[in-house]
Amino acid sequence: MALLNVARPGLVAGALLLWASVSFGADLQQCVNIALGQNPDILASTAQLAQAQAALTQAQGGRLPKLTASITGTRTNDALNAFGLKLAQRNATFNDFGAGQFNPGALNVAPTNLNYPGAVTNYNSRLELQIPLYNGGLISGYVDQAHAYVRAAQAGDLAARQQVIFRVIQAYQGVHTARGYVKVAEQAQAAAEAYVKITRSLMREGVVVRSDLLFAQVNLADVKVKLEEARRAEAAALDQLHLLLGLSLDEKLEIGPDFMPEALGGEVSKLQRDAVEANPGILAMRSQLGAASAGVKVARADYYPHFNAMVRQEWNAPTLQASASSYTVGGVVSWQLLDFGVTSGAVGRAEAARVVLQVRLKEAEEGVRFQVVDAWRGAIEAESRVNARVAAVAQAEEAQRLVAKRYENGVTTMVEVLAVQAQLDKARADQVAALYQLTVQRSALRLAVGKLDGDQL
Repeated sequence: MALLNVARPGLVAGALLLWASVSFGADLQQCVNIALGQNPDILASTAQLAQAQAALTQAQGGRLPKLTASITGTRTNDALNAFGLKLAQRNATFNDFGAGQFNPGALNVAPTNLNYPGAVTNYNSRLELQIPLYNGGLISGYVDQAHAYVRAAQAGDLAARQQVIFRVIQAYQGVHTARGYVKVAEQAQAAAEAYVKITRSLMREGVVVRSDLLFAQVNLADVKVKLEEARRAEAAALDQLHLLLGLSLDEKLEIGPDFMPEALGGEVSKLQRDAVEANPGILAMRSQLGAASAGVKVARADYYPHFNAMVRQEWNAPTLQASASSYTVGGVVSWQLLDFGVTSGAVGRAEAARVVLQVRLKEAEEGVRFQVVDAWRGAIEAESRVNARVAAVAQAEEAQRLVAKRYENGVTTMVEVLAVQAQLDKARADQVAALYQLTVQRSALRLAVGKLDGDQL
């Protein structure tokens, strides 16, 4: 653990060794794994990533030909369709033209078989291949957009994971901090009980008056209340960790040793650059901007001609059989020449959306730079505070020892003893709080830079 150079560099190391607890069960890494496996935010981000990948598959499929198979059954006595179906089946005869009614003098006679045909049944079996050749950049724009959304979803998933890791660190260390306060309260209770015992002994010897014993007893009662408060806070912190991990409050959870991340080295300006380049939230917004740029390309596609080809093979028969085979090959070129502002409006809307994302991305980059420098300053301040609190505890312990010795010799009063003890209790509690703040600030700095990796805890 890298700390700032101070007058007593070994104080923090000693405090961390004192703070560490040896237990078995779920350590921080295991807690993080549990949270990442069932946290609702992670499940939602995973689903969003799957959605983006499916959209990419869909967009890429638009580049490839589409083969369609179909069977259509028809029965009709409509004159035009009935004659056309007979032609498609290769079954048309001269009699279908009304040849039996024909004679040179009856050219104006309407043939009954042609105008009033009997019902015709037809089964059309078809294979059709549609081939996209050029669509003004529409398909490639959709593919680019889908790629960008996949990158955004991947970065968003990473951002969600790092946020969950940070919250787990806070909750996990919150339990250790609460236990630290319990330990401080237990030490205070042990001292208060000792004061009552010593005062009672000194009062029997006539060294102190009864008021000192009353002061000591009142102090013991107050300390017991504070210990109960600390234990209740510990239970609440453990319950909060249960909820974050998605565990039942009745499920037993023994957490492992406390956690202290390594300090990030380097100048703050470099950390800010790293954050702009690697923060997953920034990466997600940058990919969203790429998707918006691809959206402009999609909107512009209607300015250009579209060319597509088609190949069809079909069979027509009065029953389900492959007969009367025919094929069709065709190509279509279409170019929208006038749409009264529809395309230009779509392009303008897409470009405006891109500008909005550009502005928001710039704002987010400045925001993450601030987060980095703020967390960096907070980490330095927390390191200094830890060293100061360790030194304060050592000094308060020595002061308490000297005053207690004087009290035993009848030189001072219980009021002074309790005042010195209160100062020691506060110094110990401040040390616990300082260690928690150091953990949180270092973790916050890693979160801002984008280096809060669950596999490196």
